Amino acid sequence: MADPTVPNDEDDPTGHQARFLTVMTTIDSEAKAGALARGAIEARLAACAQIGAPVTSVYRWDNAVETGQEWQVLFKTAAARYEALEAYLLDAHDYDTPEIIATPVTRGGAGYLSWVTKETS
Repeated sequence: MADPTVPNDEDDPTGHQARFLTVMTTIDSEAKAGALARGAIEARLAACAQIGAPVTSVYRWDNAVETGQEWQVLFKTAAARYEALEAYLLDAHDYDTPEIIATPVTRGGAGYLSWVTKETS
């Protein structure tokens, strides 16, 4: 198991090395959000996934402004698992261009980060 206190090789936008990420996506139903979350956890691509209440998204698609209800799914993962998590989301998601945004975790509780490492190994 990797030591969560030792930096890895991935740099975050501030130049610091990020060992952990939160990764967010959105999808158009609560059931689909649950399926994405469960699949990622079962595959050990993330240690935890939180499904946020519906949000209203306003965006441009196919030259039209659209408004729709979506559920946000926030995954907590080790940076080393990002590529596999992204590949899973791209395969499992039914949007043509799903939102997949990774944010580096610059600090966190040592116990929690150790748990994330264990659950994604």
